Amino acid sequence: MPAEAETSEDAVLGGRLVLRQPRAGHRVGHDAILLAAAISARAGDHAVDLGAGVGAAGLALAQRIDGLTMTLVEIDPALAALAVENAARNGLGQRVRAACLDVVAPAAAFAAAGLPPGTADSVLMNPPFNAAQNPSPDRGRRLAHVAANETLRGWLETAARLLRPQAAVTLIWRADGLDVVLAALADGFGAVTLLPLYPKPSAAAIRVLARAVKGSRAPLSLLPGFTLADAAGNPTAEAQAVLRGNAVLALADD
Repeated sequence: MPAEAETSEDAVLGGRLVLRQPRAGHRVGHDAILLAAAISARAGDHAVDLGAGVGAAGLALAQRIDGLTMTLVEIDPALAALAVENAARNGLGQRVRAACLDVVAPAAAFAAAGLPPGTADSVLMNPPFNAAQNPSPDRGRRLAHVAANETLRGWLETAARLLRPQAAVTLIWRADGLDVVLAALADGFGAVTLLPLYPKPSAAAIRVLARAVKGSRAPLSLLPGFTLADAAGNPTAEAQAVLRGNAVLALADD
């Protein structure tokens, strides 16, 4: 685990969630909170956060849904340890655990970690999605952000294995890589629902949230976009309600 001097404590969700995270490398941002706000879940469900890092998205979801159990899957032992610590410091240690695993590890490794096939009611993921050109020299940032297109297919294969029939995976990705998302979801998923995220009015989308149902044959749906800031760069009231409150996005409002 990183030494105290190498980590910081940072509040999200208006201070309701406090996360210890490395000062260098990948840092928790809006993507994790937006992802958590896109998940539809209920008490008694078991959700799995793939590539959880220090646990931001999974813990934000567990904080919102009382009675939800969460497994945080993270390849980096130091980050997995921080995720466990963050669960405890936020009073979620009884419902949240971490498994130190590569997301594309064999099914037997997941089963040995208590994650056999068909045991998840929901899977969420914020996969590496930046192109491999000019990768960051920082290993943590590189692992979090750099991936070839086939990486997403591997992550979705794991999600499909973990999900019970007709359960959903939800992910966040670059908007300009939507073709990669749709191609990867075409094998084994349907009822794809997309929510574009816009930085401000009249700007192109920068992110897209996608939810897809295992085994469904239902057609794709495109929701009205969600705008993060107004023309002056100030957060919209809707964005503030999600990023600082417990409001959910349209993907979760069902």
